[in-house]
Amino acid sequence: MELYEAICKRTSVRKYKQEAVNKDILEKLVDAGRRAPSARAVEPWEFVIVNEKTVLEKLSAVAPNGSFMKDAAAVIAIFSHQTKYYLEDGCAAIQNILLAVADVGLGACWVAGDKKDYVVEVGNMLGVPQEIKLVGLIALGWPAEDKKQAKNRSLEDVIHWETFGNKK
Repeated sequence: MELYEAICKRTSVRKYKQEAVNKDILEKLVDAGRRAPSARAVEPWEFVIVNEKTVLEKLSAVAPNGSFMKDAAAVIAIFSHQTKYYLEDGCAAIQNILLAVADVGLGACWVAGDKKDYVVEVGNMLGVPQEIKLVGLIALGWPAEDKKQAKNRSLEDVIHWETFGNKK
């Protein structure tokens, strides 16, 4: 799949088939994440792959907007060491993973971390030292539905030439 095709195909998928995702694919997704750019080449990220149903259910229970995680084949938790640009770096890793997910034919949904009430609980649940920050969670699996990307705003609505407001 070409990169632009993966970008256009990527969408939030919250319904998954009850089918495992093999270790090689999960490692490929994390490899895509670790290849993201990071400020000053610090590469502050750490990734925890969860595919045990009992842990997926616990994650689902603590993250109100991630109740669908219990039905995912796996969740990749993206953590970052405390650096000046930890959030930007972690989000770049998340975007790489989401594009790789689309490329291999999986579906995924990004569940927020960083400023949520459950960050400490998730870190404790996954055995992560307290000084390492949760950036986000990615639930993933084989899509149970054919979902197309939908955008609310057109290119013409968001693009400006030379100055804000100049649409020509």
